[in-house]
Amino acid sequence: MHTVAVDASVLINFLLLNRVDILGAISGYRFVVADAVHKEITRPDQQTLLSDAFDASLLQKQKGADPSELRIFADLTEVMGVGEAACLATAEYRGWLLASDERGLFLRIARERIGEHRILTTPEILLRAIRAGIITVEQADEAKAYLEKNRFRMKFDSFADL
Repeated sequence: MHTVAVDASVLINFLLLNRVDILGAISGYRFVVADAVHKEITRPDQQTLLSDAFDASLLQKQKGADPSELRIFADLTEVMGVGEAACLATAEYRGWLLASDERGLFLRIARERIGEHRILTTPEILLRAIRAGIITVEQADEAKAYLEKNRFRMKFDSFADL
């Protein structure tokens, strides 16, 4: 079982799509939301969807933190937001994967600290869902189009090309 610390950037995309069920359906993965990320979800409709996802066990709330993990978190908050720092500190300390669509400094630091192979993005998660038979290419392309209307761009034309 792969445990994944979910950043707000990925979480909000799946909340926008009203498809958090995809995260809960991918076999072999458990998606966990830190309290700091939970607090970044401010829209009432998204808060309701997130609460429903927790109730349905599609996502899990992160529990506790070791003092060493908290030190990593404190160091990271010097250069990034609290939610991003919480996810990266958790992924680094616990050996988890990280789900994030952040770019720039955050992505560079994440690659340095945990490696590219432990970072999942929204497109990669949708592709895994296609391969698992959870959604179709057409559904993923519809999700892509919807997210692009909401300012999230993917660098390919169709999931059929991947």
